[in-house]
Amino acid sequence: MQRVYLDNAATTPMHKEVIDTMTQCMHNIYGNPSSTHVFGREAKAQMELSRKKIAELLNVSSSEIVFTSCGTESNNFIIRSCVDHLGVTRIITSTLEHKCVQETVAEMESNRKVEVIRVKLDPSGSVDYDELERILQVSDKKTLVTLMHANNEIGNLLDVEKVQQLCEENNALFHTDTVQTLGHYPMDLSKLKIDFASCSAHKLHGPKGIGFAFVRKSLQFKPQITGGGQERNLRSGTENVYGVVGLAKAFEMSLNDLDKHRAHIEDLKSYTIQKLQEEIPGVEFNGLSADLDKSLYTVLNVRLPFKDALIGFELELKGIAVSQGSACSSGASKVSTVIQSVLDAETIERITPVRVSYSCYNTREDIDRLVNVIKQISEKHLVAHYTFKCHSDEGGI
Repeated sequence: MQRVYLDNAATTPMHKEVIDTMTQCMHNIYGNPSSTHVFGREAKAQMELSRKKIAELLNVSSSEIVFTSCGTESNNFIIRSCVDHLGVTRIITSTLEHKCVQETVAEMESNRKVEVIRVKLDPSGSVDYDELERILQVSDKKTLVTLMHANNEIGNLLDVEKVQQLCEENNALFHTDTVQTLGHYPMDLSKLKIDFASCSAHKLHGPKGIGFAFVRKSLQFKPQITGGGQERNLRSGTENVYGVVGLAKAFEMSLNDLDKHRAHIEDLKSYTIQKLQEEIPGVEFNGLSADLDKSLYTVLNVRLPFKDALIGFELELKGIAVSQGSACSSGASKVSTVIQSVLDAETIERITPVRVSYSCYNTREDIDRLVNVIKQISEKHLVAHYTFKCHSDEGGI
């Protein structure tokens, strides 16, 4: 059976060159980076060369890159540190954020008594910038704004330049979750004066279990994990040398090939939209995901005009991996908070959201396979609908 992987927003396949780089490091570099002998110094050198490479690609100082296990840890580290060490007593965020941000912010609200304000969204799911400005202006509390650069479900892009300017004008700190965008968009952090950002290697064809936090060097954090003093005393624990090397290689490859890969993926996304509109009557798209200028080019959130809580399973039986953008609990299907934020309850009851997310390894043949299977599922629902309607009209039900 032909297998099609279209869940790249969840994780991406590793580049062969990344695997080769990591394998070579595993064979030759096995010292503990904290050891002072030659084996340790060799491992430390690989760590710092990788840190320097990443910093150069972002145009920042290498001291501003803190290696972590993933984007979730990076976001936790940044938000908790702002409250614990920088005196933040107010956080502005939104209902569209990743769970690691939403739940951490909620904990700051309940356990640290931090004021939390969730900025309004417009009907497409984008931040209301006018309201954000008003909220920033009405209080002199030390404030952190945490808004993701691109939503991982509906793909809406944040105007980070505008938010950064608003934060600067109102003396607020700005953290943006860039897990879905680093490696997919050029980013010069010497010009874009955000204070904090996060990265996870497995979103850009690197290994799982490694990421980094960008922390502007003028901001003095203290460690959340203690007991060794690694990462400039910001994150104790033996470093994941092979992961760091793989992250640096993946990040470098992603930016070097960015224009070519972006053109390829944008073509696939446009092709998906076209084929779905041709084959599935009534299909729509959630958020701004169908607008290539205003959404993450790697994500398309499809709104199918029928209810099917098991569509992910049905697609998987045909060898196709996508995300439903939903969570199942106790046998009941529940749409995500993101979809609840952009659709009303009546609409949610009659549609099925499906997230399709692409990488440079996908092809038009993958899209043809996806659309054909969705068309088969759609026709099955259409037949069931008319059968039910006929029985109802005849008084059979």
